[in-house]
Amino acid sequence: MKKNPTILIPYNFSKTAKKALDYAVNYVGQDRDLKIILGYVSVNQEMDTLEEAFKGVEEEYASILKNKIEWIAIKGTLTESLMKIQKDEQVDLIIMGTFGAFDNEDSSPTNTSKLVLEIDCPVLVVPFVTDKIEIKNIGLVLGKEEIEDKSVLDTLLKVVRRFNAKVYVITIENSEGVYGYSSTEEKNESSLEYYLEDFYSEHVFIANSDVVEGVLEYASKKELDMIAILPRNHATKSEPSKGALTEMLTLHSQIPVLAID
Repeated sequence: MKKNPTILIPYNFSKTAKKALDYAVNYVGQDRDLKIILGYVSVNQEMDTLEEAFKGVEEEYASILKNKIEWIAIKGTLTESLMKIQKDEQVDLIIMGTFGAFDNEDSSPTNTSKLVLEIDCPVLVVPFVTDKIEIKNIGLVLGKEEIEDKSVLDTLLKVVRRFNAKVYVITIENSEGVYGYSSTEEKNESSLEYYLEDFYSEHVFIANSDVVEGVLEYASKKELDMIAILPRNHATKSEPSKGALTEMLTLHSQIPVLAID
């Protein structure tokens, strides 16, 4: 028997963690088929001191959610501990808050950007500055490489169905060449139309030598509510990307970024 879909939120009682939880609560709402688990990771704190604090969190959202919020406390490094929880609890989605980078010059990896690249699970990164709760327009960043594992688009489809959102596929023309007409790109187009159904709105091609800048400028102009990206391109034949674009977007985007893995 299939278990209920589960959302994991790394939770340390910080402002960013609270932002992620608020976002997740809005996402889950009164759905009886979804549950939220809070994952607390500590190096040396006594676990029994956390019970009262988590009880307060549970009570705060009890009137909003159908399923009671659960929590797990674990000792260890952040990424390894969250990976263990994700595996043990068969987590379907991680929602994680971040302060991101405070300016364009700050590109130091954060715990969030590191987790996105290492864990084998979709991660929704919620910037602390985001004030968008409704999800109506989503931008999917796509290169010229083939989406070899088409099933990953199912994750995005679940989100767009839930909110009846539109998907705008974004390809940045950052190098010379003809875009949109290769056999690989035509295969991608067919996959997008098939998997995203009527939620697929259009595919835009934007000339910009800086991919991150091109994506973020389009997101602002189009008033997108979320950016989706395939960090490793889910390649089975070619080499996976190193995730630089994913890391930069999670650092600098002011709207949530969904890394589909």
